[in-house]
Amino acid sequence: MEYEVLYRPSYSLLKIKLRQGEAVSAEAGAMVSMSSSIEIKTAAKGGIFGALKRSVLGGESFFVNTFMAADSGEVTFAPTLPGDIHALELKGQSFYAQSGSYIASSPDIQVDTKWGGAKTFFSREGLFLLKMTGTGSVFLSSYGAIHEINLEASQKYIVDTGHMVAFAEGVGYSVKRVGGLKSTLFSGEGLVCELTGPGKIFIQTRSADAFLAWLIPQIPKKE
Repeated sequence: MEYEVLYRPSYSLLKIKLRQGEAVSAEAGAMVSMSSSIEIKTAAKGGIFGALKRSVLGGESFFVNTFMAADSGEVTFAPTLPGDIHALELKGQSFYAQSGSYIASSPDIQVDTKWGGAKTFFSREGLFLLKMTGTGSVFLSSYGAIHEINLEASQKYIVDTGHMVAFAEGVGYSVKRVGGLKSTLFSGEGLVCELTGPGKIFIQTRSADAFLAWLIPQIPKKE
């Protein structure tokens, strides 16, 4: 499998070339185009229970599409929002991603939900993170560009929850308010995620929450 990310970082398109017999799994609705030699199989990956966990708890689609090359060809994918696509190469590792960031992966990558517990109870991104484990490629999307940060051991870093994309297993995290209650309500920042190294983290340069907060008041109201 060969891949290329085109038109980044604003309107990224993921192009994957598959040799005969190769396959790639993708979130339902992420496919943009494909060669006529590519076949699609749709299934509740991980069984009904696993699919329900991803759909109800992780914010992902119930079904996962697998694109199989009957002969050599290509398939392209794009995220819902305008932004970047980043490829992670996992070698028996695990990464955690916020709901909605996952686009596609090698068929051997396991995608499951991880309970965030009280750490993410007040997070705007929900109670669950997606856990991606195995060996192969994982493709994540963002709203805006993706910025990579390498944290040293015990190094702490604070990110607005609406800008989180993913982080490596081993990175500690907790969600908390910015300052006191007044700061949380009136500073325009609200809740942040405090991450503790070592490990890589990925953030996005735009926030869907911030965009909606700007957009909704601009929509004309019916009289």
